[in-house]
Amino acid sequence: MPGRTPPPPPQELPRVVAWRLRRNPLRRRSDLVQAWLGLGLLLAALAVTPVATVLVGDAAHRHYTRIAVRQADTRHHTTATLLQDARQHPEPGSVEARKTRYPTRVRFADPGGHVRTATTDVPPALRKGSTIRVWADTDGNITDPPLSPGRVRDRAKGAAVIAALGVQATAAAAYATAARVIQRRNVAAWDAAWAETAPRWTTSP
Repeated sequence: MPGRTPPPPPQELPRVVAWRLRRNPLRRRSDLVQAWLGLGLLLAALAVTPVATVLVGDAAHRHYTRIAVRQADTRHHTTATLLQDARQHPEPGSVEARKTRYPTRVRFADPGGHVRTATTDVPPALRKGSTIRVWADTDGNITDPPLSPGRVRDRAKGAAVIAALGVQATAAAAYATAARVIQRRNVAAWDAAWAETAPRWTTSP
């Protein structure tokens, strides 16, 4: 588009940033503002990222630890008996068969000792009357096991990584927004300057 300078290729970006900070007759005030803004956001992101990572990671670890404790208090590891044969896998003995589970009706006792029936995933080819170990909650529903310390740590680490990326993304978005505003003002200034200068270059027929 006329009046717009295409962005420099990646290998020239450091030179452009240095040009904006270096005193020279072509540097505009907006170039200096954009350069210092980018530098300030970079330093702020570098300073805030480790703080946000530690704070969010620690808060997430405490949160998931409380969940793990609550789950351990309300979930019960018990034995369930199959009420029907589990489905056969098309490729018995294969790696896929060892990982596959099929929904099957089972009978088990909940934490209160009441006999319940439910559907849960079991390995293929188990016969009716076979037993498996399951976790049940206080409502008598089959559920996942309580969070282990390893899973608590993994979730806390995941939250910390997301926090770090969020800081970097926020800084990048702030710089991109500011750069667009500055560019629009530059384009408007160029258009105004050209509108004033163009008539001087026009010759009478």
